[in-house]
Amino acid sequence: MTRCVALAMAALLFLPFDPAMAAALEGEAQRQPVNWVAIAMFVAFVGLTLWITKAAAARTRTASDFYTAGGGITGFQNGLAMAGDYMSAASFLGISAQIFNDGYDGLIYSTGFLVGWPILLFLMAERLRNLGRFTFADVASYRFAQPPVRSFAAISTLLIVSFYLVAQMVGAGQLIKLLFGLPYAVAVIIVGALMMLYVLFGGMRATTWVQIIKAVMLLGGASFMALMVLATTGFSPETLFARAVEVKTQAALASGATAAEAADRGQSIMGPGNFIKDPVSAISFGLALMLGTAGLPHILMRFFTVPDAKEARKSVLWATGWIGYFYILTFIIGFGAIVLVGTEGGYMDGEGALRGGGNMAAIHLAHAIGGNAFLGFISAVAFATILAVVAGLTLSAASAVSHDLYATVFRHGNVSSAGELRVSRLTTLAMGALAVLLGLLFEKQNVAFMVSLAFALAASGNFPVLILSLLWNGCTTRGAAIGGTIGLLTAFVLTLLSPAVWTSTFDLGPAPFPYSSAAIFSVPAGFIAIWLISVLDRSPRAAVDRAGYPAQRVRAETGYGAFSASDH
Repeated sequence: MTRCVALAMAALLFLPFDPAMAAALEGEAQRQPVNWVAIAMFVAFVGLTLWITKAAAARTRTASDFYTAGGGITGFQNGLAMAGDYMSAASFLGISAQIFNDGYDGLIYSTGFLVGWPILLFLMAERLRNLGRFTFADVASYRFAQPPVRSFAAISTLLIVSFYLVAQMVGAGQLIKLLFGLPYAVAVIIVGALMMLYVLFGGMRATTWVQIIKAVMLLGGASFMALMVLATTGFSPETLFARAVEVKTQAALASGATAAEAADRGQSIMGPGNFIKDPVSAISFGLALMLGTAGLPHILMRFFTVPDAKEARKSVLWATGWIGYFYILTFIIGFGAIVLVGTEGGYMDGEGALRGGGNMAAIHLAHAIGGNAFLGFISAVAFATILAVVAGLTLSAASAVSHDLYATVFRHGNVSSAGELRVSRLTTLAMGALAVLLGLLFEKQNVAFMVSLAFALAASGNFPVLILSLLWNGCTTRGAAIGGTIGLLTAFVLTLLSPAVWTSTFDLGPAPFPYSSAAIFSVPAGFIAIWLISVLDRSPRAAVDRAGYPAQRVRAETGYGAFSASDH
């Protein structure tokens, strides 16, 4: 099973992807003159975070320090770090670009990304902290046989991280090529080298503070952009939307549309239907974003960095607030870009499209409202955003290999903290090299849709296993390991058979699976497979699994016996 999943992942990773597959990274970036303001701000950010890494390295001696910062992060700090980990460049650039292009429909990203957090808050936060230690596999396998469930969790983590990582590395290279004037290869190597430094020496403590700093910078920059946009309309959202409709209407008239057609196109940005045309795709896409949030390994790992369940709950509460506020800002930024960027010919190329591609709407808006200085700041923030997310992804992959596979599956727990830490650092080096290699291989490709695929995989595999292992006493080892793998592979295979890959990429004719998002089918497949296999499981191990649920529930609900910060 492991070999099949690995081969399938490799097959998809080396496909030539069509640029129409994603909206978040759209258009080939063109190399621009060197932006010295952006470079100065980026160097300042890197200098500060490297100093933090040096300080963190002095306190990173054990595996628990490396994985979870010794459990010593407060709820407020962890909430900001969670927000920083979650607010990726695809969120900042992609959502604002989607709104710039399609208006109201861009909200499906914002809403889908946000509504997964109440699930984490009310169903999972305390339970995860009380049952886990280093990775979400600690929770998923709590009362089960360790090797099968941890093997599934590690494979799932590596799959999700790989897809997420490729999109971030390519995005970093294209952004730096566009904004800083550096060659693409240099940009990718810089990201890979810095990522390895943060994780290799500072571990979770350094990664946490990089994410906190990045979150503060991003929230501050986005707040200023939104305020400046609203200031141009007398702080009236209604006026902003009316101007955006007028801009789209005039653009349609300029393209040769009749007055009636132009009016319809302009008004269409205030309603759904421009981005996703049919309700099945809309529900499926939203389902992947909503449930995928609660299955992302680099987000779940953050629950183990706080001292107790109370701080875990605070973490999610703070993160939900920051992320919700941020997505409100992106909505204003997207419509502001329509009004302030869409009417300026200097931001357009000869064909009437945005210079640098559709994802540059927020970047051009920064220049429109703050000149080169603010453009430099937002450019540095965009790069810092990618850097922080990549560090978190690498750390979760390293923990999956060293803690779940090496220490638990291969060594059966008979390994020292120093030995486990050594494997973590070797894995970090390997992941850094792999990230740079994939970033270079995919230079010409548009791979942002891999982020959506990562969410679909997390929603179809990790989420059903976690929820049923936490809340259903009938779940068994076979059900969790085999059923979770079925959900994971269903999402993967249906994506291969979807129009985005089968038709647009392979050019094999009509796609066997008619929808671009597989979640509406793969998520139920995961849940049903786990339930059915568990119900039919009459093995001796299944009896042990079911008998272990009461003790698990006591610990999950009360925290009695949970690992403390000192245990970490």
